[in-house]
Amino acid sequence: MMTTTRTFCLYLIKPSHYDDDGYVISWKLSPIPSNSLASVYGLTMDIVERKALGEDWAFEVVPIDETNTQVRVDEIAQKVLAADAGLVMLIGVQSNQVPRAIDIARPLLAKGVQVAIGGFHVSGVISMLSGEDADFRLAQEMGISLFAGEAEGRLEEVIRDAANRELKPIYNYMNDLPGIEDTPVPFMPGGHVARTAYNLTSFDAGRGCPYQCSFCTIINVQGRKSRRRSPDDVEKIIRLNLAQGVSRFFITDDNFARNKDWESIMDRLIQMREVEKLKFNFFIQVDTLCHKIPNFIEKCARAGVKRVFIGLENVNPANLKDAKKRQNKITEYRRMLLAWKQWRVITYAGYILGFPTDTPERIMHDIDVVKEELPVDILEFFFLTPLPGSEDHQKLHRAGIAMDPDLNKYDLNHYTTAHALMSRQDYERVYRAAWDRYYSVDHVERVMRRAAISGISTANILLLAVWFMGALRIEGVHPLEVGWIRHKSRLNRRHGMKIEPAWLFYPRYHAERLWKLARWGALYLRFALARRRVEKDPAKLAYMDKAMTPVTDHDEDDFEMFKTEDALAYLEQEKRIERARHGQVTAAE
Repeated sequence: MMTTTRTFCLYLIKPSHYDDDGYVISWKLSPIPSNSLASVYGLTMDIVERKALGEDWAFEVVPIDETNTQVRVDEIAQKVLAADAGLVMLIGVQSNQVPRAIDIARPLLAKGVQVAIGGFHVSGVISMLSGEDADFRLAQEMGISLFAGEAEGRLEEVIRDAANRELKPIYNYMNDLPGIEDTPVPFMPGGHVARTAYNLTSFDAGRGCPYQCSFCTIINVQGRKSRRRSPDDVEKIIRLNLAQGVSRFFITDDNFARNKDWESIMDRLIQMREVEKLKFNFFIQVDTLCHKIPNFIEKCARAGVKRVFIGLENVNPANLKDAKKRQNKITEYRRMLLAWKQWRVITYAGYILGFPTDTPERIMHDIDVVKEELPVDILEFFFLTPLPGSEDHQKLHRAGIAMDPDLNKYDLNHYTTAHALMSRQDYERVYRAAWDRYYSVDHVERVMRRAAISGISTANILLLAVWFMGALRIEGVHPLEVGWIRHKSRLNRRHGMKIEPAWLFYPRYHAERLWKLARWGALYLRFALARRRVEKDPAKLAYMDKAMTPVTDHDEDDFEMFKTEDALAYLEQEKRIERARHGQVTAAE
């Protein structure tokens, strides 16, 4: 008997979002790969290999990351409609990507193509607002199927429903987060990975975070319970990628230090590096108390961690308390950063502007304190943003406090709600000034000098300083969104905005590219001259400054960080807690 083969055409698209002029932010080489896309692609390949829909189904699966690949809607529709069944899934859609995701869906739906959207926004809105969101409702009214939760063990149901043209309006798994051990692992083909600036791929070793930061969406979307991949899973991911020439990895765990299997994972990777002599390295994210975990930093470095992101957030204890970031203890910042320096790991730190007590003067003062007293390499600034899915957003929503209705601005790089002490103009001005303040030529040179005495490549610091300083000033976007050589599509403009005529768009676009390249070159030259001064200095290995001095019991007396009113109150509270631990609390206390 002859078996008739049916074809299922599946597009997995990670959308980008729009710049302030309404054009999709896309690059020849993009910055950070999408773990959501890699995870869903890995799950899809498992479904294909298992022939889960039956022996008579063949699959065509096309992954697209819009930050480095143009989404051609007409071509996608043509291929999907030519198959026996098909689906376009918009993957890992964050709040700022929702307008773009809906714009991709609109013409596809009009042509009869089935579309589904999943990701942090859908999950966060269901978790914290029970779906009370204008764009959420719009997507439902348009006929887009919405997916909340995680796809492990659930993706097959969605694809089966799509094959029968019976997609449900919503798939809600927020109350049933799956285990991820021994599930199909995240994976992207090497050709797609090659479109990132560092030939970088990503995977999550675990999900969930035990902390309660009010600005965070992770805890309300992935939960507070740690769910982990096994060391075998992680080894499998590394070997699969090494086989296709990919050796750089971003472990996307919001806080790898709280992954309960961190040590067994790192021991496995150390074995692969030190015994098998395999070459690979990592970028991870951790908290400010990671250095207190015995052997954590040492084993991370031996396992191949070259860069680490730390949620420093602020140096004002009152601000940290307001954000429920109680795990951040300013008395531990220097000790933690110096510990990473000892193992020659580059440190990135996030720093949030716009806490309730912030003023322009206070922000500038605190940035100067960071420059002088903390040996952090790369500092990246963010607006305090009430992201849908966070406690901050939920509180403002329930209180009826105005927030910008345009989700495209919820990228941590735009003003979205009023501040008690700063006007919008002051807030936006101090945000831009913060980048200039930190990435001044003299401070970049100081960071390079600290790197030189720590055995860290000053060439790497040079490239990172250029990247982070130039992103906002030259490209107008946050460094986490900046890639190499901006692409703009004349026709991929935000819905409702005028499509510019070719005779106007292209000359301006090419002139803009040349002008930006010239500015990038000038910025590189300025910082390169600073590096040259460092490398030519015969005494470069004898350099020392306040931030690099060993931590002592006198830090509280000698460092400006501990002399503000809020810091003094925090220190006194910590001393009371310590006395209570030792039974030394007085009657007055």
